[in-house]
Amino acid sequence: MKVKVAISNRHVHLDEQDYKLLFGEKNLTKRNDLSQKGQYACNETVTIKGPRGIINKVRILGPLRDYTQVEVARTDAIKLGVNPPIRDTGKLEGAAEITIINEDKEITRNACIIATRHIHITEEEKKKYNLKDTCKIKVGGIKPTILGDVHVKTDESFTFELHLDTDDANAFKLKNGDIVTYKTRFYERQYEVDNIQVIYETDWTLLEST
Repeated sequence: MKVKVAISNRHVHLDEQDYKLLFGEKNLTKRNDLSQKGQYACNETVTIKGPRGIINKVRILGPLRDYTQVEVARTDAIKLGVNPPIRDTGKLEGAAEITIINEDKEITRNACIIATRHIHITEEEKKKYNLKDTCKIKVGGIKPTILGDVHVKTDESFTFELHLDTDDANAFKLKNGDIVTYKTRFYERQYEVDNIQVIYETDWTLLEST
């Protein structure tokens, strides 16, 4: 089975109230559609500010949501001086405080997270390919690795993709639009270390760049 890799750069989601605080009555405008149905990148951008630094021209993604969220990579977080948790989108418990700025208007929210690695898939496809709610991904190529705790997110509107942030993509030499293949394997290994039995269980998906 082949799946497309989608690399997620830093971006902002806004709820309606926060959007109006920053942009007034101006309508959100579409720049281009994204691969997931109904999602799009906007012409509007903002500056995000933390205790140590700022990042300009961070794009807003539409449509407006029922929560405000700033998604960054760990490298961005270091530049900003924040320590965001790793969360599924919309799960903002413990999110880091961040200031969002548009010209002379700004808001400060506990809304900054690092998004979990995740797969977008329909429920039917998830059952067809026997995927669980989380899986481990082994990436081949020049810098092979195993990516843990990859969340499998389902919705009938989803296009089948693996979403990674820019830190993961750069670390493992993956680029947006790469096509990868996967196989699922299940096994258990048992061995002893200093007379202590160790059981190693894995349930992972092997990805190899084509």
